[in-house]
Amino acid sequence: MPEVGPGVTGSLFAVEEQRWIEPGRALVVEEELTEDEELWREDDDSDRSGWFCVRTNPFPCPANGCTFVADFMTAAHLILVWEQRDDPNLLHHAQRAKEVGRNPRIEPYEPSFGPSASYYAWEAAGGPVHGVRAR
Repeated sequence: MPEVGPGVTGSLFAVEEQRWIEPGRALVVEEELTEDEELWREDDDSDRSGWFCVRTNPFPCPANGCTFVADFMTAAHLILVWEQRDDPNLLHHAQRAKEVGRNPRIEPYEPSFGPSASYYAWEAAGGPVHGVRAR
């Protein structure tokens, strides 16, 4: 029973933390696939050599029926890249990958890794994700 009376300004109760992201688990919300679906592509052909990306342990695309396996943080099967190694968004996404057990490593991007997209251009486009309806 909480204390009540003069001089009591509040009560503390134990709160259990709910974990939404757990190692080895993925969540896909509002999945909707279409037969003629096309992956999002950034409109420019910029050379992003020397930008930075987040390499991770391999993980599968969450879209049903898709066999793509990523070795980097991706969006719509494109490697997300940042101009600065200490970009706050890069560090945030690397931390999230660490929290779900993907063993993230920040390294300079090389075109031989595969097609890339600027994180900020992807974000400005609404963050399209393969196999998941835009919100």
